[in-house]
Amino acid sequence: MCGLVGFLQGAPGGDTGQARVVLERMTDTIVSRGPDDAGAWADEAGIGLAHRRLSIVDLSPAGHQPMACASGRYMLVFNGEIYNHLDLRRELDAAGFAGWRGHSDTETLLAGFVAWGIRATVERCIGMFAFAVWDRQDRVLTLGRDRLGEKPLYYGWQGQGDAACFLFGSELKALKAHPRCVADIDRDALCLLMRHNYIPAPHSIYRNIFKLPAGCLLMVSQRRREPQIEAYWSLADVAVAGVRAPFSGSAEQATDALEALLMSAVGQQMMADVPLGAFLSGGIDSSTVVALMQAQSSRPVKTFSIGFHEDGYNEAEHALAVARHLGTDHTELYVTPRQALDVIPRLPSLYCEPFADSSQIPTFLVSQLARRQVTVSLSGDAGDELFAGYGRYLRNSQRWAKVARLPYAVRRVAAAGMRALPPSAWQAVLGPLRPLMPGSLRRAHLGEKLHQGAGMLAARRVDDLYLESISRWDPADLVLGGREPQTVLRGRPPALDGLDPMQRLMALDALMYLPDDILVKVDRAAMGVSLESRVPFLDHRVVEFAWRIPQSLKLRDGSAKWLLRQVLYRHVPRTLIERPKMGFGVPVDHWLRGPLRDWAESLLDESRLRQEGFLDPAPIRQKWAEHLSGRRNWQYRLWGVLMFQAWLAES
Repeated sequence: MCGLVGFLQGAPGGDTGQARVVLERMTDTIVSRGPDDAGAWADEAGIGLAHRRLSIVDLSPAGHQPMACASGRYMLVFNGEIYNHLDLRRELDAAGFAGWRGHSDTETLLAGFVAWGIRATVERCIGMFAFAVWDRQDRVLTLGRDRLGEKPLYYGWQGQGDAACFLFGSELKALKAHPRCVADIDRDALCLLMRHNYIPAPHSIYRNIFKLPAGCLLMVSQRRREPQIEAYWSLADVAVAGVRAPFSGSAEQATDALEALLMSAVGQQMMADVPLGAFLSGGIDSSTVVALMQAQSSRPVKTFSIGFHEDGYNEAEHALAVARHLGTDHTELYVTPRQALDVIPRLPSLYCEPFADSSQIPTFLVSQLARRQVTVSLSGDAGDELFAGYGRYLRNSQRWAKVARLPYAVRRVAAAGMRALPPSAWQAVLGPLRPLMPGSLRRAHLGEKLHQGAGMLAARRVDDLYLESISRWDPADLVLGGREPQTVLRGRPPALDGLDPMQRLMALDALMYLPDDILVKVDRAAMGVSLESRVPFLDHRVVEFAWRIPQSLKLRDGSAKWLLRQVLYRHVPRTLIERPKMGFGVPVDHWLRGPLRDWAESLLDESRLRQEGFLDPAPIRQKWAEHLSGRRNWQYRLWGVLMFQAWLAES
């Protein structure tokens, strides 16, 4: 795991010595991504590449980057791991390649580029990666990102004419260190943040700076400045193909096939020349990964978990039980509120654009714990998206089945009537009827419930209903001067022909929530402490097989992730696993009323919000007052605003 940066000037020429100074300034911002080594290279063609290295495979100087191929045609900076690179080397050897200088996967990639071309090499790779490669012969820069988006890559033109510069790098703060970077906040992207608590690709918080989508290559040159982006792998296509050609064997055969694939993926991801371990929560996903690691290890696998003393947030005791059964070398840390709260001031710098999934706090803490003993840690992320683990998939597909029975025209009229009064007015009208209602409704805010129901009735497809259920704010009511861009959930639906509503929601999450929330959270938290995180469930062979598994094997007898459970039960007794799903979170709702109150009050100050001019203070102050009173829990909406405000204060 490493960090890369670079730039392509709008025209050839320039002082290469000064270019290297700028490159070093850019890499200095991402030292935690690669504390072991640094390198910079610049050419009179107007190109510069630089790298920070966290040494994982081939710890020798032969793994130093930027790295050139033997002929000098390609110059590469690379972040990530190619798990099958030794297989690729054997293929290259058989084709007559000779002259290996070391055993790094970076050198393997370069040899593949020479032998097969860039795209054909990437299509052969199993791994997580982001890279930039300069073709000195054709004078074309190519950026690439792994299939599921594990490794980040930002890019964009800044400046005008010959003075323009195409910047790229692993994190936004590296781009900001370049003198051409303007770093204007994009209010449209801010709309996305307020709706989702993260900013989906291709957008970033800055205007004209973008994220390269997962599974894509980008080509740009001084002659052809408009970036050309092409997908070499598509999750949407994989989902459609899998549903059209489902696995036809028995449940036992499906379990065998999934276990074999996961065993291979985990085994490949245990490749490292440094100490390696795993995060263990005691849930299905992380327990499966650890069980398959231990099955292939001659020594106890190092596992790590954190616990909280607050009820409803502690999984450490379950993790300990699984660790004892498997015989791992287990380390746990019970986190005090003070330790967790101390992380919060670090979040704006860890996440170089505003990011507001509060599980970022425990993710950082468990990464910090693991880094004391290991340099690489495997995780169980993505199991929910692949095997129907989230309850919201079933809930929303069932809601859609009911809503879709009514004609859209009827639903639209009904929704308009329900929205004719604001929530507060409905609350007053329906208040006298509260004693006649069931207990759950008596405790609910009826006006808000009616407006949520109106959003569901107005849905044209299950996507709209899903968006309504997961949205934090309606950006139109909050962001000043912003216009919400289209996403796969709003205005730009992907072609997912043949998928039923539940499968569609899983695919939509894999396209947006997984790469832009879950994987961002893990990458920045781990890289903040120089820890490489690996996700075996995102081996693309596992992903492709998961989409061939019939839904009846994912959701069965009331159990989500049924097939994955069958794999796990071959290694861990079900009595250690069977319990309600628990999120990986912290009690932010209570903290905002207690130890975080003064911090939050400062960031949400009305005069401050008005002076900054990004967000309308009125709805924020209303939600803040309601939250403090204890009448409502607005932690998710408030956390999104607070993370933006904290980031803004440091940007």
